[in-house]
Amino acid sequence: MAKLKLEDIELAMKHAKNYQEYKEACQAHDHLSGAKEWQEKEACDLYDYKLIRKRVDRIRNAKEKKDAAALMFILHEGIHGNLGNIANPELNNYSKLGTKDLIEVFLDEVCSSIEFIYQADECEVDFYEKLAFFEETSHAFGQSCLMLSGGAGLGFFHAGVIKTLTEHNLLPNVVSGASAGSIMAALIATRTDSELLESLTPESIHEKFQRWGVWKGLFSDSFLDSTNLENALIELFDLTTFEEAFEKTGRHITITASPADLHQYSRLLNARTSPNALITQAVRASCAIPYMFTPVQLKAKNSLGDIVPYIPGRKFADGSVMADMPFHRLARLYGVNHSIVSQTNPLAVPFLSRNKQHSNGLFAMTYRHFAKMAKTNTVYACDVVESMVSGKTAKLGIHKVRSIIDQQYVGDVNIMPARGFKNLLHLLNNPTIESISSLISIAERETWTQLDLIERSTRISKSFHRYLHLLREEEKQRVKYEQKLRLKSG
Repeated sequence: MAKLKLEDIELAMKHAKNYQEYKEACQAHDHLSGAKEWQEKEACDLYDYKLIRKRVDRIRNAKEKKDAAALMFILHEGIHGNLGNIANPELNNYSKLGTKDLIEVFLDEVCSSIEFIYQADECEVDFYEKLAFFEETSHAFGQSCLMLSGGAGLGFFHAGVIKTLTEHNLLPNVVSGASAGSIMAALIATRTDSELLESLTPESIHEKFQRWGVWKGLFSDSFLDSTNLENALIELFDLTTFEEAFEKTGRHITITASPADLHQYSRLLNARTSPNALITQAVRASCAIPYMFTPVQLKAKNSLGDIVPYIPGRKFADGSVMADMPFHRLARLYGVNHSIVSQTNPLAVPFLSRNKQHSNGLFAMTYRHFAKMAKTNTVYACDVVESMVSGKTAKLGIHKVRSIIDQQYVGDVNIMPARGFKNLLHLLNNPTIESISSLISIAERETWTQLDLIERSTRISKSFHRYLHLLREEEKQRVKYEQKLRLKSG
């Protein structure tokens, strides 16, 4: 009877009309399956529950004494996202929502401590000491990023992921986009949350991209005419630079583009590395699928506001070829140490597992070992062949293939469409309102299954970011006030 009830609940989860219905079905499943009892039991071999319990008790003791300095010391001495192995992926295998109650309590206590320190009176904690604490500890803790892969027409799947994260206030402040993902990343860069949700409707997307690909012919410089795509990008992003977009939204958006020649590395275009580059041209370059669209010259705004070539003499193409998921460089630029990946790359999706379970069994470990060996050997073979051929075009082709094979396509949290022949139909076909609606709906449902994990994984970093932003704003006001005092006294 219990099995039948669980099956009924799973059916309700599958056919939920919105996240609230899905969440309620998950909660019912956890009660019936015994997952709630597992959550309530602190002891578990999957994490150091004794360490976490001691840390919770220390934090509570400091708060009871209203000792902000002690709380700062506790958080400073080693707070991080996987303290005591609380981010162990196997902890996510026992319930549909949530994890061990002790871990939830720990996260809540840390966030309430962050707020307590922020609210502390200046006679207890000097303002600039407080600001330094938040800057140092926030940087040490790190932050999450959203990475949007390439995927041609299948990239409209990203719209559903972004929509769901935005509606639940879980959209990371750092976002990267490659190829089709660069369009969605640029929308995030240039729009507030309310404007973004308006831009992510099927009707709005269809209006701009209903004829993004127009066939030119086999003997042209590219198979597809990019005119309609370029017009859509100009209408969406005009002459906005990365710096101007950041000033509007405060979001750190990166668009990747690959060089169209040898001896060059992929470029990460954002407000730090290329503040004056135009977003429109960056997106156009990142969308230049080899042979489908011609590579393009990047452009920028100079100090006079004139549009000039950016990196003269170089052309750039599809960002997903060499930097679909630029994990390491985002870590250096923004302190990213946790990634949420929306993955639609047709070269990767068919080979990635949908199974959320993390297995340490002998077969699973053997499979992972041989998969790594096969990847290493293939990369080595590409290097050997590239060194042996003499033609520039052949070398470039082999180099691109090597880059595709050598990349990492998954992150800490992965959201992707199910495998199927229907995905191929989306790739190069011009979209309809129905096909866009379908992709968005599929993406929303896939994101629902990860929302609880994303919220838990980003809870502390978002708390740090919120109060650090408030402190920096207060610092600006203090500086202005001090300047006024100096002017009066002068």
